[in-house]
Amino acid sequence: MHADQQLSKSLKPRHLSMIAIAGVIGAGLFVGSGAAIQQAGPGILVAYLAAGLVVILVMRMLGEMAAANPETGSFSTYADKALGRWAGFSIGWLYAWFWIIVLGIEATAGAAIMHRWVPGVDQWIWALILMVLLTLTNLGSVKSYGEFEFWFASIKVAAIVIFLLAGIVAILGLMPGVSAPGVANLLDQGGFMPNGPGAVLAGILVVVFSFFGAEIATIAAGESENPVDAVKKAVKSTVWRILIFYIGSIAIVVTLLPWNDASVAKSPYVAVIELYGIPGAGTIMDIVVLTSVLSCLNSGLYTASRMLFSLSQRGDAPKSWMKISKRGVPAAAVLASTVVGFVTVGLNYIAPDTVFLFLVNTSGAIALFVWLVIAASQLILRKRMGAAAKELDLKMWFFPYLTWIAIGAIVALIIGMVIIESTRESLFLSLALAAIVVGIGVWRYRKRGANTPEATTKEAEQATIGGGPAS
Repeated sequence: MHADQQLSKSLKPRHLSMIAIAGVIGAGLFVGSGAAIQQAGPGILVAYLAAGLVVILVMRMLGEMAAANPETGSFSTYADKALGRWAGFSIGWLYAWFWIIVLGIEATAGAAIMHRWVPGVDQWIWALILMVLLTLTNLGSVKSYGEFEFWFASIKVAAIVIFLLAGIVAILGLMPGVSAPGVANLLDQGGFMPNGPGAVLAGILVVVFSFFGAEIATIAAGESENPVDAVKKAVKSTVWRILIFYIGSIAIVVTLLPWNDASVAKSPYVAVIELYGIPGAGTIMDIVVLTSVLSCLNSGLYTASRMLFSLSQRGDAPKSWMKISKRGVPAAAVLASTVVGFVTVGLNYIAPDTVFLFLVNTSGAIALFVWLVIAASQLILRKRMGAAAKELDLKMWFFPYLTWIAIGAIVALIIGMVIIESTRESLFLSLALAAIVVGIGVWRYRKRGANTPEATTKEAEQATIGGGPAS
């Protein structure tokens, strides 16, 4: 492996498009949405819409910075420039930690499905097989990662499109054996918000984390042939993806089925497919969920490794992690992510209710911290540009007003996690982890005398992507 080798720029526009979609459509939509519906009733649509609007604003802000300066480190490098080296160090490590924890969660979920199909093979062996498979995919080349993500995201998209079309047909009363429900399930089961507005507000905290992952496209853009165009397309398409895939499919569920039906809580999409009269609904959904899990595993390993690679370039992680293989892959960073990922998978089987649960809870609020840093960085960098901002290819709408609204909404969500008992522990543990990482970052750069937005490391000056600033 060679330190002076550049990352391969082999991701195609179709790869970036599907990577962006895959980042939004996860297993949480197909399975986790049932708990959210049971909590808030049909009013969960308001929660999805509110959370979706926050994500759309965050992605627009991130897109503005990424289109102006596409970098593999994405928001971590922008935090460097806007808030100081301590900020880029802190949010980069927290983000990498989040995705490494996701590896343990998703590998276990995928293994559970495989074990149901092939009970003769222990579940932990399936988790091991899935981790090895995805590690080899990421070590092969960035193109192999892109191809994997393209086809698995295509399965998810096809499944949701078919689900939506069939749902519209059923709602219109055109599906044999299914009577048109009208608005009965939306209004006649205790009203649109049967558990009150408070339950809808709590529902926002449940669904907001389903949207985390959309930002992966801006990280992957650094390895595409035309990163600026790739970022612009990914950000602009976020709006309709959220509206159609999330809000559209949830609307189908709560319109066709009573929100308090036991089958909705268990698996809302399986319940609707069974309503259509399609045999093997559970198996069909298992296949879709497995593809989502594998996609998330693939993206999690890719994203964690690229963030570690970027941190290494800036001198914030071991120098060996910035070495790139002949295939243009930061293999050392991939392996570093994988090692910790294997440990988390093991902990999920050895101590699922103690150590692993503790680790998961430490990552519970990181999504909100990342979004807050993105908004703060965009606010500072845009103001710093002054009149030059007119030349930006992609701009945040109604700056700075919508930026401040987004910041206010994110802070409100964090406060909400304090108020709601079920999320309080996760927030406090996430804050404790963040305090430790930020403390290390501040100490590190005060000690170096480099705690300023303009400061840079020798490695970052030397390591460039495409002749531009260091990633």
